[in-house]
Amino acid sequence: MVKVKPSDKFPGVYFVELEGGQVRPATVNLAPGVKVYGENLIVVGGVEYRVWDPFRSKLAASILKGLESLPIKPGLKVLYLGVASGTTASHVSDIVGPEGFVYGVEFAPRVMREFISRVCEHRSNVAPILADARMPALYSALVQEVDVIYQDVAQPDQGKILVDNARMFLARGGWTMLAVKARSVNVAKEPSEVYRREVATLREGGLRIEQVIHLEPYDVDHAMIIARYE
Repeated sequence: MVKVKPSDKFPGVYFVELEGGQVRPATVNLAPGVKVYGENLIVVGGVEYRVWDPFRSKLAASILKGLESLPIKPGLKVLYLGVASGTTASHVSDIVGPEGFVYGVEFAPRVMREFISRVCEHRSNVAPILADARMPALYSALVQEVDVIYQDVAQPDQGKILVDNARMFLARGGWTMLAVKARSVNVAKEPSEVYRREVATLREGGLRIEQVIHLEPYDVDHAMIIARYE
């Protein structure tokens, strides 16, 4: 029998104990009956939950790897850079709920079409923005001040992209979550050296580092950097 219990630390996040004892995070499905990436849907007590795959989502991996504080909470506004087809963004949409909002920025048109059909058409709290996250001025008219910026882009200047967007959209005291892909930054350097460089870039941009999480075994050569805008 499947068991579900709310997280003690993270509002809007649940933990599902599957048959066999395996534990996975989950969120309440804001679009009942709709799957985004083939995830399992389970109904317990009349509530439908989406089981969150840590091998498909770096945010889920961060939760299982010891995330101390999840900045994404019910009712908050989130700017998501590199939203792709919406795997993680759909869970962010579940967490912020109908009182919150998610701006999803994606550069690739084909991927953006998948994001719209899989996520945006079924959820009123998500807006798609086809744009390059390296040029935030181009979508400044579409995005209000946000509480959190979540970034997952495969670019060599990942820290700079986050800082530029924080200066334009993030409220003072707001939070950032940067999923660093070390091999996208510099394939010749050790991942630990890449992480240190990105941390330094964020600090120079006015962000206070709160935690760095290495995401192995869910994502090799990836880390999540959590920071706060001072």
